[in-house]
Amino acid sequence: MCMVEIGIVGKPNVGKSTFFNAATHAGAETAGYPFTTINANNAVGFVRTDCVCRELGVSDTPKNSKCIGGVRFAPVNLIDVAGLVPDAHKGKGLGNKFLDDLRQAAVLVHVVDASGSTDSEGTPVTPGSHDPIDDVLFLENEIERWFYSIFNRNWDKIARRVETEKKDFARFFEEMFAGIGITESAIHQALREAGVDGGSPSKWGEDGLYQFSKALRAHSKKMIIAANKTDAAGAEGNIERMRERFPNYTFVPTSSMAEFVLVNLAEKGAVKYIPGDSTFKVTDTSNLSPKEGKALDMIQAKVFDRFGGTGVQECVNKAVIDVLEKIAVYPVEDETHYTDKDGRVLPDVFLMNKECTPFDVAERIHTDIAKHYVAAIDAKTKRKIAKDHRLKQGDVVKIISKA
Repeated sequence: MCMVEIGIVGKPNVGKSTFFNAATHAGAETAGYPFTTINANNAVGFVRTDCVCRELGVSDTPKNSKCIGGVRFAPVNLIDVAGLVPDAHKGKGLGNKFLDDLRQAAVLVHVVDASGSTDSEGTPVTPGSHDPIDDVLFLENEIERWFYSIFNRNWDKIARRVETEKKDFARFFEEMFAGIGITESAIHQALREAGVDGGSPSKWGEDGLYQFSKALRAHSKKMIIAANKTDAAGAEGNIERMRERFPNYTFVPTSSMAEFVLVNLAEKGAVKYIPGDSTFKVTDTSNLSPKEGKALDMIQAKVFDRFGGTGVQECVNKAVIDVLEKIAVYPVEDETHYTDKDGRVLPDVFLMNKECTPFDVAERIHTDIAKHYVAAIDAKTKRKIAKDHRLKQGDVVKIISKA
């Protein structure tokens, strides 16, 4: 079963792998020098959403996800890739590998050192001496140049076939570059924004192709900014400057190290904390070292008191719910007891496209289920719903199939 893929991106040494570890508990290697991450790390993270168990008055037994106190965590795949440096699209650093690892990511979380304490190569410098605005611009540029270099290799062939065979540009282009996760919708948006004619690609010239590549990056590799290291001096002011400079981006102040500390202490039973909470509580002081106690005091004062949380879970949620506009839907086999064939209550939660249909859910379960689709039932109302009925957040649905 396919999951939403989120790319965790940024230059080296900004806290990407710590963010990844905090969001997934995967244990990726971290260190205070560039290129600690060489091969992409993949692990399951989660989107936090209110579980329907409370609304339905049942105790659930999740299978593909987890529920903590009425909060359901739906799975997504996180990809932590090698740090990107300027001219990565030309192969500098680990650039080609970085970009190839991001081909199928539906959305990117760009981790930026908001304190300005790492230069463009990821080398530690005096805090405040590097402008994080430059990091946002450089990542945009590298992905745009990567797109351009891929398209430019085959442009004569594309232009010739579109013009001589009268092919629909968007459909043909999507098929030609299916491996980098672009859609017809994004292509149409990019054509309009770049001001180029899809019927005459041979007339675009280098500038037209680059403007198209730039627009396509914005619509096919959407991004939010994790303004990391918020506990460091100067970070808060830099975040406000970045928000003013890039009004179309969502900025989330984050402290990936604070989240990493909290989730590990919660696993030890020393604190009560659910990822995404705006508070935490020490529950067992005997399970805390003096160093950990001081760390919690710092996290409270410099992170929670100032920003209301670590921001890590918020980043994942905003990437999936706000940017990709996904909703949580619960498929069941018994609409009376909300169970699967093994009696598990609300066993699965799927992150589906906004306004998806019961047939879309059937396809997500299995192609054979969709092929032999008969009907669907809204488990909350016990009524049949149409094949093209638009589902909403928190719907529970039974698919009836001959398969």
